[in-house]
Amino acid sequence: MAQAEQISAAKRFSEYWQGKGDEKQETARFWIELLQTVLGVENPAQFIEFEKRVKLTHTSFIDGYIPSTKVLIEQKGSKIDLHKAYEQSDGSVLTPFQQAKRYADEMPNSIRPDWIVVCNFTEFLVYNMEKPHEEPVQILLKNLAKDYYLLNFLVQHKTDALQRELELSIEAGKIVGELYDELLKQYKKKDDFELKSLNMLCVRLVFCLYAEDSGIFGKRLMFHDFLQSFNAENVRTALIDLFRVLDTPSEEERDHLHLPAGTEIRDPYLDEKFAQFPYVNGGLFKDEKILIPPFNDRIRDFLLNKASSFDWSEISPTIFGAVFESTLNPETRRSGGMHYTSIENIHKVIDPLFMDSLTQEFEEIAAVKNAKNRAEKLLAFQKKLGSLTFLDPACGSGNFLTETYLSLRRLENRVISLLNKGERVFGFDEFIQVKISQFYGIEINDFAVTVAKTALWIAESQMISETEQIISQTIDFLPLTTNAFIVEGNALRMDWSTLQPLDDGHSERSEESLPLFAAFTTQVDGTAHHYDYIMGNPPFVGKSYQSREQKADMAEVFKGVKNYGNLDFVASWYKKATDFIAGTKTKCAFVSTNSICQGIAVPPLWNYLFSKGIEIDFAYRTFKWNSESYDKAAVHCVIIGFSERSEESAHVILNGREESTDVSHTLNMTGKRNPSDIRPQNDKKASLPQNGKRIYNADGTVEEVRNINAYLIDAPNIIVEDRHKPFIDIPEMIVGSCPTDGGGFILTAEEKDEFLKKEPDSEPYIHPYIGSDEFINGKMRYCLWLKDVPPSKILKMPLVKQRVEKVRAFRLASKKEQTRKRADSSTLFAEDRYVEAKSIFVPMVSSENREYIPIGFISENVIANNKSLVVPNGGLYIFGILTSSVHMAWMRTVAGRLESRYSYGATTVYNTFPWCNPNDEQKLKIEQTAQTILDARAKFPDCTLAQLYGENSYLFPELVKAHQANDRAVTEAYGFAETRGHDPLSEAEIVARLFAMYEELCKNAGK
Repeated sequence: MAQAEQISAAKRFSEYWQGKGDEKQETARFWIELLQTVLGVENPAQFIEFEKRVKLTHTSFIDGYIPSTKVLIEQKGSKIDLHKAYEQSDGSVLTPFQQAKRYADEMPNSIRPDWIVVCNFTEFLVYNMEKPHEEPVQILLKNLAKDYYLLNFLVQHKTDALQRELELSIEAGKIVGELYDELLKQYKKKDDFELKSLNMLCVRLVFCLYAEDSGIFGKRLMFHDFLQSFNAENVRTALIDLFRVLDTPSEEERDHLHLPAGTEIRDPYLDEKFAQFPYVNGGLFKDEKILIPPFNDRIRDFLLNKASSFDWSEISPTIFGAVFESTLNPETRRSGGMHYTSIENIHKVIDPLFMDSLTQEFEEIAAVKNAKNRAEKLLAFQKKLGSLTFLDPACGSGNFLTETYLSLRRLENRVISLLNKGERVFGFDEFIQVKISQFYGIEINDFAVTVAKTALWIAESQMISETEQIISQTIDFLPLTTNAFIVEGNALRMDWSTLQPLDDGHSERSEESLPLFAAFTTQVDGTAHHYDYIMGNPPFVGKSYQSREQKADMAEVFKGVKNYGNLDFVASWYKKATDFIAGTKTKCAFVSTNSICQGIAVPPLWNYLFSKGIEIDFAYRTFKWNSESYDKAAVHCVIIGFSERSEESAHVILNGREESTDVSHTLNMTGKRNPSDIRPQNDKKASLPQNGKRIYNADGTVEEVRNINAYLIDAPNIIVEDRHKPFIDIPEMIVGSCPTDGGGFILTAEEKDEFLKKEPDSEPYIHPYIGSDEFINGKMRYCLWLKDVPPSKILKMPLVKQRVEKVRAFRLASKKEQTRKRADSSTLFAEDRYVEAKSIFVPMVSSENREYIPIGFISENVIANNKSLVVPNGGLYIFGILTSSVHMAWMRTVAGRLESRYSYGATTVYNTFPWCNPNDEQKLKIEQTAQTILDARAKFPDCTLAQLYGENSYLFPELVKAHQANDRAVTEAYGFAETRGHDPLSEAEIVARLFAMYEELCKNAGK
């Protein structure tokens, strides 16, 4: 939109809205028109959200929220004074801004507003949340024609800078990849030594490119001009000499840094081409044993014209570390389980782990009125920041450590800025307290170690520049005087307190291998280290994909723990961290596959962790992964923050036995809530312990909770164990039959028709054959079912006999002895669980995007395969319960996952499910609503269950209503139908009640 147009539109808008302003009726129209006509948003209804839900002591609603620019809007009527405080529904007295700030504080960091706008139709007050102590910008509606530009923040993304950093860093990664490929061609052997040399060479070249662009070397194009002065055939020798110079101090530098007397110093008559470069220190250029190959014109030109022309100073060290490491072979990366965490996801870990509390502490200090007192507190806080230590025991390219360093330094710069405004006189060492030497990491890949250290040095350089701007003084970056303790090694075989290999005979690295790149791989000496925080993104490697070495690592870590074999590799870091932090106040947080909180993985891991006194401090429920690597990892993750249980929270104990926190004390044996125990809606938060425990949901909402259990719900630490039978007397759920036939028994619909033309006598022995896929997607397959068929009849059907022979040959060729034995009964399915009865059919695997697993009935002649579950003779009542929202809530909590899809298990879900105890009227009602579901489906015979329960389910209103009626009938039978005010019980609250019932059932069952 042209400026003249915008001014004209702003004038018309202000004239129209003068004297108007009903908060309830006109808020949405006001903001949509402002965004569309004045600020040029094409689809404002999709750009802004109205009435966004937020949890306080009760459910409240934000008047407006713009996700893309993170703007929270608190709209008031035209008669409300934005500068005055008004009494709220909970009795508090707040200004409109304070009211909005209260909403903002309850939002997760990923969507917490950067801006808060309070408005009464005639006045806008704009608060920049990065500068919370500054006065708001006032914009009057009557002046909008000249002040419209002040509202550009509504549509201009603050993330533009981050997006630019991302794009630049990815482009830098591509440059590194091309350089890597060209240099690789120059190596002859391409053995381990040469590949390690290539990795180190790339890191050094990138550091030099960054150093000349960022001013570390003193002037721009310094490295470029150096390279340009040599022919291609001389570049190799020039780099060898330059790297030696960069690692050699002058005599003055040696004395100033108190280096050993025998330290080699620079030749005072060194050629100016080399002498102009500063002493770097830090170990980056220390090892002279790396093998540098000959350069050719192509590589020289690439460095001069493409690599050097790129502006390396603007890259994000956090992101760049990841894309730099992506020069590794993708197969190598996948086999190592490495997935690179986005900056957004890093903050999902570090913000609730420590940054939120540190930021809050700073803001409280900054609000102190007395200048002297504030300065003293700020200095003490700055020293605290400089005393904290951090360990990432699977640090990869160091993006967690780098982003943490950047976040702490930005916070420290805010401290320095306040002190500087107060004319505080600094000593040199007081400028910066946060150092990269506070950061420790372990990484199994040598290249990633070098990248991580380099990324931290780049981050340190960038933050020093920011500090220089605040204090208007120059701080020398070189020579490097601090060093992050990032070491190469197997974290599961190392002592985290000393970062040394454990003396267990299993260390993969020999002493002979240590000299190469010693500066980057030497272990920290035997001094034991305490860490305040342990964090990271350990490898995601499922049970079926673990290498032999990884399985051996798990066996060592889980020595003495039963049934750990089904765990994801990431669980090893939880076990190792739990053992390491015993008796300390160290807090931990890891990004993990959500499998560790689901199904059969829960008992072996969490029984151990809880038995060691671990409690979950915060958790992000399942969210879709996103990363900054080229091949973004398609996985679903959780984030779990945990620590050893403190005395303050000791009442939230294993299995919820303490009455004060045991949800079961609010239920009787039927699962009905005692009226005297119902908390008023506005009293929920007051009844919770102020322990700071929070659950972050995928929809952006946050729950403050009593306790977080292994399934990441607000309930006692109850572990759901597999059961071989249900708690009550109901029909058993069984797995379908398994053919193990090499395709001999199975027929497609077309094959069946052709088969019957040639072998019509086989018709009585051909049955429909279905599994989860066929049932949900309406596909048809068939099978030969020859049980109890006399051999004489089989001999009279040559095509049937051929099929049997095919099955026999397949089984005889098997490597499994049990399968070979079954060749003697080749007319039968290998595992026959068929029951000739009408049965409830439950797909074993189903999409996680469905509100309900499509459950139904199959007739007596249908053979269910081993990818399905059936309940023979299961009636309408059982079907109604199983297809209800109550059972789905249980399933979503305790079932396993196949990738992200639901993996329903008879022993994990059906047998563990706490059934209600309905009266005759309630049972009849459930049967009636269950039949209504079947009737509603029958109205759409041309639609598959996948369509009925897919993303277009709203097109089938009869089915939607039938499920809603069934849900009501079931929740009434459970006693879950009560409401709190206007809010129905949430799924998490229903699951908490089911857990209480489950615990009681286990007690009564003696388990």
